[in-house]
Formats: sequence, C-alpha cells, structure tokens
Amino acid sequence: MIGWIEGIQNAIEYIEENLTEELNIKDIAEKACVSAFHFQRIFNVLCGFTVGEYIRCRRLSIAAEELSKSDVKVIDVAIKYGYDSPDSFTRAFTKFHGVSPSAAKLKGAKLKSLAPIRIKLTLEGGTMLEYKIVEKAQFTVMGKIRNFNIDTSYDEIPKFWQEHNENEDRIVCGMYGICMDSDGIRMDYMIADNYLPWNEIPDGYETRVFPAGTWAVFPCRGELPKSLQDINTKIWSEWLPSCKEYKLAGNYNIEMYTPPCDNPDDYYCEIWIPVERV
Repeated sequence: MIGWIEGIQNAIEYIEENLTEELNIKDIAEKACVSAFHFQRIFNVLCGFTVGEYIRCRRLSIAAEELSKSDVKVIDVAIKYGYDSPDSFTRAFTKFHGVSPSAAKLKGAKLKSLAPIRIKLTLEGGTMLEYKIVEKAQFTVMGKIRNFNIDTSYDEIPKFWQEHNENEDRIVCGMYGICMDSDGIRMDYMIADNYLPWNEIPDGYETRVFPAGTWAVFPCRGELPKSLQDINTKIWSEWLPSCKEYKLAGNYNIEMYTPPCDNPDDYYCEIWIPVERV
C-alpha cells in the first residue's frame, strides 16, 4: 500500500509534470490513492491553499520566467498555460505578480514565484490527539443542503451557518454539519438534525442515510471555530499520516455540535471521520 505522504507527493509531481495540460482533480487524486473529495481537503490543510490555487500560482510563476527570459509572445504563453484569452491571462498575471505580462518582459521587472511543494512528515514534541473508534448503526438525518465549490467552501460555509442561525423560523437546530462529496469538484454541505421518521419532511429540506460502519471520533473543546479547525488540521496532518490500522472510508465527514454554553472556552463538539481497517 502506498504511503500517505508518498501518495500526496506523487500527486504534486503529477501536477508539476502536466502544468501545460488540462488537469483533472480526479486524475490528480488518483495518484495519491484517495478520492478527489478527500484529496482536496487534505491538500488544503497540509499546504495552506487549495489545489486550484496551487496550480494557478505555479502556472503563473513559470509563465513569468518564460516571459522574462525569451521573446515569446504573451498570447502564446496565455494559451500554453490554459487561459482562453490574453485578457484573462493578463488579469490573473497582474493580480499575482503586480505587473502586466508585457511589463514582465522588461529587464529588472520584479516578479513573484511559488516553488514546487514537497511534503514532509515532521514529528515534533509528544502531543497526543484524543480520539476513539466507534461502531455506529445506520442513521438518518434531515436538514438543508447547499452545494459549494470545494475551493471556496471554507469561506462560504460559515455564511451558510450565519444565514441558518439568523432564521428565527428554522426547523432544524443544527446538530450536524455534514460535508458530502458531490462530483469531486463540488461538495454538498448539510445543516441537519436526526430525522424522526414519524415527522413529515418540510419543503426545502432533505434526508440523508448514513450506513452502519466504523467512525473515528475526535473531541473538540474550546471556542468555535478555532477549536474545530485546530483538530481538523491535526487529523489530516498528524493522525491520518501516522495511523497504520485504519484508512478513510466514505466520501463524507460529520461535525457534531452540542447546544451552546455560557462559556465559549467550555464548548464541546466532535468531528466524525468514516474509516475502515487496513
């Protein structure tokens, strides 16, 4: 079985080898031996930016080198790195470098560069991540679902929650926040409660069934969203790379929220990750 860090690095090398080609997130994730859904979330945590941002910045970095060191035409570089028109390329290039593509051809132009990423697992200190492995029976939830681009979901999902919490007529309290794969590029996010089968499903609400299985449950203590984000980072960057007994299972994960408490520092919630034995 391919190693965790080795798999992510294989995916990055595949990106580097195909920067002038059309890159598909499913093909990239396949090199890491994980789903596109999980790969994008893992990459974001480990690298600090999305897969799409990395590809865009690497292309613009190399494009700048070519423009500054040769007589190549701007339109040819734009097409080579996947831009439909010189105008769209110029906008992206100027935003990244602070100068236009034509200015980049001038001697002494100050340009930016993002170097290729290399993933290394570094063990520091002796910190322990608390978790438990539990077997859960099949369960059904009901709630509202919204579809997001995975690249922008970290910014957009909190707005979804804010909108939900400001709605005085909301039907679900928001016991769960559920991330579910949509098509590898987009994801569904559901604000939900446990479904009571004797109740009707209101207009605009949906149900989802999660099969019986094994879950890794990680407690989060402290003020949101920091406590949850900190644990989420440790799951993908520390726990999963070092875990030899389990691997990721379904293309979804769940945030479980408890009712609000008076002291935000005492707040408790959990992250549930579906897993299976290796």
